[in-house]
Amino acid sequence: MKKIKTNFDPRFRAVKKRAGLQLMENFFQFNELEVSKERLSNIMNYAVKRNSWINEDPAVIFQFHQSMRSLIRAGYLMMLNERKWIVDSQPEKISPCVLGLLSEKEYRNPMLVFKKAFREYTIKEFDYFMSGIVYFSMGVYENLPEKNIVMPYIHTVKMLDAAHLILQRRREKKTADANSG
Repeated sequence: MKKIKTNFDPRFRAVKKRAGLQLMENFFQFNELEVSKERLSNIMNYAVKRNSWINEDPAVIFQFHQSMRSLIRAGYLMMLNERKWIVDSQPEKISPCVLGLLSEKEYRNPMLVFKKAFREYTIKEFDYFMSGIVYFSMGVYENLPEKNIVMPYIHTVKMLDAAHLILQRRREKKTADANSG
């Protein structure tokens, strides 16, 4: 009898050119920006606390972990395609409240966030970061994460903002195109 091997390896495979954008849209269909940033912050806070663990349902944390992995891969895919995503060319001063963690340059071209993040870290390192903070937030452990987790955290929050901004501008462009045509 022939053995059938099932591949449970969650490696990233992308076939379509627009897969990155579709993954981002899927992420924000099930996760709101502010809730995602707050959940990521809570997971991060509990990951570095020694004698406490997060009070959320582990299934919710696991689902969020998987969603974040997809979002990170979406950004990587879009960065590989090197397509410019609706750059805001308005010369006006942008309010700091609107920027979040993004610089003005990143706000005008959100793809810079992904380019910078993947220049510094690989997808595997972002996976390690996400898995590590989830692991350490779910229980009380003697040791803390051994690597610097602050910079991947900042990049991840910026990726959330940039992805949301890309989708928002895409919606605005579609609305403008529909109204003009």
